[in-house]
Amino acid sequence: MINSEMYRLGSAPSSIRELFEYGRKLKKEIGDENVFDFSLGNPSTPPPQAVLSEMERILTESEPCALHGYSSAQGDLAARKAIAEDLSSRFGAKISPDKIYMTCGAAASLCITVRALVSGENNEFIVQAPFFPEYRVFTENNGGKLLVADADTENFELNIPAIEKLINERTQGIIINSPNNPSGVIYSERSLNELASLLTEKSKEYGHPIYIISDEPYRELTYGKRVPYIPDIYPDTVICYSYSKSLSLPGERIGYIALPNGVSDIDELYFAICGAGRSLGYVCAPTFMQKIVASCTGQVSDLTVYRKNRDNLYAALTVMGYSCVVPDGAFYLFVKAPGGDAVKFSEKAKELGLLLVPGDPFGCPGYLRVSYCVSEETVRRSLPAFGRAIDLFQ
Repeated sequence: MINSEMYRLGSAPSSIRELFEYGRKLKKEIGDENVFDFSLGNPSTPPPQAVLSEMERILTESEPCALHGYSSAQGDLAARKAIAEDLSSRFGAKISPDKIYMTCGAAASLCITVRALVSGENNEFIVQAPFFPEYRVFTENNGGKLLVADADTENFELNIPAIEKLINERTQGIIINSPNNPSGVIYSERSLNELASLLTEKSKEYGHPIYIISDEPYRELTYGKRVPYIPDIYPDTVICYSYSKSLSLPGERIGYIALPNGVSDIDELYFAICGAGRSLGYVCAPTFMQKIVASCTGQVSDLTVYRKNRDNLYAALTVMGYSCVVPDGAFYLFVKAPGGDAVKFSEKAKELGLLLVPGDPFGCPGYLRVSYCVSEETVRRSLPAFGRAIDLFQ
């Protein structure tokens, strides 16, 4: 017999990737210049030159068998030391290399962390809408139950009252994503402090820590606003990081899990993370990429194009009558759907070659995600299509 749940996931891909694949087919039919694909969060700027140069150097100078062989299960020590030193220098973080676990990107980090924290039946995890839809898959297929806190659709900040309603004795953690996909909002220090106070109170009430799982692939993609370092606000924080966005390396699948000093049950949790990685087969992250990371921590791709795209799109769309919050990070606009039905609007927009992801899977019906990690030329040429699309609903 075939696993019916796995069949369901495989036969019905995420709405984001489904739209992306539709766009690829549409480009063959009507030409690249007539398709404006804002579906996928695929970086459109190259990796930093330092990363490219280091790739060339390592490939040239390294002994091939060692370079392409296995690392330690939890990752190469040199990479883990470099990450710990980088976090210390930038955030004053106290993290031991022995409490870092190298992974194939943030997806693997999240799956491992959830698996490590599920300690019995009906363990629950909370997310704040809007949220990356795959959190549901990562959580439910690793033994947890996902609960969604209603969105604050005015500012897309943390909705503390909504989160409080969901916390109970079965709550193991809350997944935080800041800068946020899909809103681009950076959660304020004020709201994070409120969350920390709430979780501290509830952890004492229920007699076990409730962890923040901080999903941070966009941490370096900001436009002037500082991203609070969450472990400084709440010690029981597990960091899940990916270099896909900061180094423009999404296809290389490299990231890590870090447990800062001060995390409750840190030794037990780290061994559980190692065990979860082993049980899922997420061991020995790519050795070549670990060597790149060890040499290039702290590097960031050029954000100039993203900033220009954000500014130009936001200005043009709001003049047309679209409404959205100004994103402080990542590379998304989360736009209120004209007419109120995001699915209907998205389908109509497809007829104009305009590919926008409905916000329904993100926990926010009535909104559209516009992924502006595209060329400046694509943004410029797309504006007439955005204008025609909103005219259809006025």
